[in-house]
Amino acid sequence: MLNVALPKGRIGEKVYSMFEAAGLECPSIRENNRKLIFENPEVGVRYFWVKPSDVAIYVERGAADIGVAGKDILLEYEPDIYELYDLNIGKCRMAVAAKEDFRDNPQKTLKVATKFTNIAQNYYTSLGRDIDIIHLNGSIELAPILGLSDVIVDIVETGTTLRENHLTVVESIVPISARLIANKASFKFKNEAIASIVKKLSEIKEGMSEN
Repeated sequence: MLNVALPKGRIGEKVYSMFEAAGLECPSIRENNRKLIFENPEVGVRYFWVKPSDVAIYVERGAADIGVAGKDILLEYEPDIYELYDLNIGKCRMAVAAKEDFRDNPQKTLKVATKFTNIAQNYYTSLGRDIDIIHLNGSIELAPILGLSDVIVDIVETGTTLRENHLTVVESIVPISARLIANKASFKFKNEAIASIVKKLSEIKEGMSEN
């Protein structure tokens, strides 16, 4: 049985549709219920829904053989897993944003509000910029508006929330999308099954892009 951790929400549903198209269907997952684990012994697969930020933990610790996690999660937590494939869905970017009239003063320590502290630290370290990180868990956009920070580091999809709050993207850090990941031991011992899934998913993705 191959254990697959799927992220709850819209991305997870898209991912399951891809697995379904690859012949790894589990009809009960489409039913209106609150179950978290679904399995189909006939095709040898077991799915379970987890919080998106927890997928990498389930895979790293071996509770799941494979899973799907955003590149933002992989960069932030740096789990000890294999990143196998870019599914090219859930596309957005990690970016630095600030008030529209913001001008950086390199002589001052830059105050950065974010929930992605590792990504922010690594980015500004690469620039040699001295920063003060303010870790927040929600409504990051408020920080520069209220003077708590100079800039924010956050995921930007359409930019609508930024514009509505008179913020603008100052710099793009890295593109983000959903990635298929594998537990290192599972990749070794269940390599044939995992390699087959990667091949099928790549064929499905190519078919989607052609359409």
